[in-house]
Amino acid sequence: MEQAAIFHRPGMNFSFLVDESTLGIRIRTKKNDVEEIVLIHGDPYIWEEGKWVVDKTNMYLSASDSIFDYWECKITPPHRRIRYGFELKNQQESYLYTEKGFFPEVLYDCDYYFCFPYVHASELFDAPTWVKDTTWYQIFPDRFNNGNPSINPSDTLVWGEAEPTPSNFFGGDFEGVLQKLDYLVDLGINGIYFTPIFKAKSNHKYDTSDYFEIDPQFGTKDDLKRLVNACHQRGIKIMLDAVFNHSGYFFEPFQDVLKNGVQSPYVDWFYPHDLPLQGGDRPNYETFAFVESMPKLNTQNSDVKKYLLDVATYWIKEFDIDGWRLDVANEVDHQFWREFRTAVRAEKSDLYILGEVWHESMPWLLGDQFDAVMNYPFTSNVQKLLASQTITSQEFMDSMTTVIQSYPERVLDTTFNLVGSHDTSRILTECQEDSKRVKLIYTLLYTFMGSPCMYYGDEIGMTGGRDPGCRKCMEWESTKQDLDLFNHVKKLIALRSSEKLLANEGTFQFINHSLTKLVVYRKYTSTKNVVVLINPTNESESYILPFSIDNQEVRDEWNNSTVQMPESKEITIEPYGFSVLSFSGQLI
Repeated sequence: MEQAAIFHRPGMNFSFLVDESTLGIRIRTKKNDVEEIVLIHGDPYIWEEGKWVVDKTNMYLSASDSIFDYWECKITPPHRRIRYGFELKNQQESYLYTEKGFFPEVLYDCDYYFCFPYVHASELFDAPTWVKDTTWYQIFPDRFNNGNPSINPSDTLVWGEAEPTPSNFFGGDFEGVLQKLDYLVDLGINGIYFTPIFKAKSNHKYDTSDYFEIDPQFGTKDDLKRLVNACHQRGIKIMLDAVFNHSGYFFEPFQDVLKNGVQSPYVDWFYPHDLPLQGGDRPNYETFAFVESMPKLNTQNSDVKKYLLDVATYWIKEFDIDGWRLDVANEVDHQFWREFRTAVRAEKSDLYILGEVWHESMPWLLGDQFDAVMNYPFTSNVQKLLASQTITSQEFMDSMTTVIQSYPERVLDTTFNLVGSHDTSRILTECQEDSKRVKLIYTLLYTFMGSPCMYYGDEIGMTGGRDPGCRKCMEWESTKQDLDLFNHVKKLIALRSSEKLLANEGTFQFINHSLTKLVVYRKYTSTKNVVVLINPTNESESYILPFSIDNQEVRDEWNNSTVQMPESKEITIEPYGFSVLSFSGQLI
């Protein structure tokens, strides 16, 4: 038994609250090395005749990646406190694994064991439940629809007449979004994520000059209220983009430091290396990257903190928004985000807090900061599987299993899944304009765990490279839209809405295999499975369903029909095809 591969640590993603009284416990072992694991557990204060009293619970193999197996079980400590260890067995060996190492047999002294001191309901990860059923649509306001030309910036171009640049404007606004809400409802959207709408010089608005004002090119505060109300009437949630890592160059406190230097009361709002401030390729003050027009805010300064928390609560109180997306969230200190969560949740208890973090994000997802992060590991793996086609289906499942096992169970239900954004190339461009592969990508997006987001225009086959190419004007002429792709996305969203196992009910599991090139996973409960099979290749692939489904009805959810399953349980998936099946059989 490879002891060096065996790993557990209390807390984080290895022991976590599943609900107010249930604890989920995981352990990692070398792949195909351990055959059985029993959890040894008990209340640390219950002893009899000088021996600690223990219970035993069998753990099950929940997932595997290319290197490790992951085992799991759920228990309800009767007195909310627990000590525990692991009895690991294969045909040759048996060990007890505890906080203090490996032992040849079970020990009846709880001081050796791992500890979960107390199950506090207040520490349950409590992301808003509505997010599990939300299908998002990201709008870059200047490029979605120009509904009120009278408020266009002076240098606004004719809609779509030129390629996007970092500095041109096309006049998209709130009125334009209002005019297209029926389009979004028809698609099945019930959540809109807006990139920044606050006053700024740029077309992207990530250089805020006034956090309490709407940029005039989008409309007025009354226009925003009308938009939010109209969305809420249609069951659509609204999430705004907060840029609290840095301000814009024309933010008044920064202008004051530029003008008055050391005499400015706002010097400590920023991070000057020396004064006077100087921009250029390497500014003498901290910035986002090295962008001189985006000076970094000192969120550990009490005045900055108060200002930004007032901003965060103002737009909730006055406009009833439903979520905040937090730009460059990983470069802001954790304590600020803890206070941010307390402040915004006091205003709206089910507000969604989404952080932009592109890497492993467990430190932000402990229940005291964010409800989710933008799931760029999902984006990357999907693109490698179907766009660049640089990984196999098994490598995709292995990699995503590693991601999934990096977080507690509840975290993945509300993570923000995307395959394109204002920061990435258009997904059709990534797929060399092969719509068959794009359809498969969306099939993955809308049948996977998490809360899926569509970047505006991707549903009709818009193209474009990285910023600024991905920020073209929305194409509203139906003759220039891929309506087949649109209808595919629309059908997927409707299926996700009607089949709750595809909207984060039940448990997710990859069904690993080595004899086929398909990606196969299921969402399941004790009474039902929904199995998704995706063929990322240009050849037909056969697969034998590893389920006991004798005499069970098998439904083809995509075609809304009954499948006549052969005795062999073998099915064939066409090149770049997929299938979504439901039945009540058990995994063999």
